[in-house]
Amino acid sequence: QVQLVESGGGSVQAGGSLRLSCVASGRLFSVFALAWYRQGPGMERELVALIRRDDSIVYADSVKGRFTISKEITPYTVHLQMNSLKPEDTAVYYCNAVVGGGVQYWGQGTQVTVSS
Repeated sequence: QVQLVESGGGSVQAGGSLRLSCVASGRLFSVFALAWYRQGPGMERELVALIRRDDSIVYADSVKGRFTISKEITPYTVHLQMNSLKPEDTAVYYCNAVVGGGVQYWGQGTQVTVSS
């Protein structure tokens, strides 16, 4: 089992910045990757950014150059620095952990609202 606790959501005007954090606990040795997903109103959940155990990173095209994913080991935390935010970034952001066997764990979600 892996537990994920997110923080850092909120409301900001377009062009502003927010930093999301997610602290992971539990069977951390089994985690292959940590990621951030988001789900906007009426939209499907989509991958925003992912960082693997070897520190390789994947970004969605829509956030490249604006968002940065990073991780710390102690405590095991993944951050998402979001700059130059746009109204279309408005969504609930979810922290995600992938472990062996393709099992995934999810955080509770944190709301990000960007006003124009």
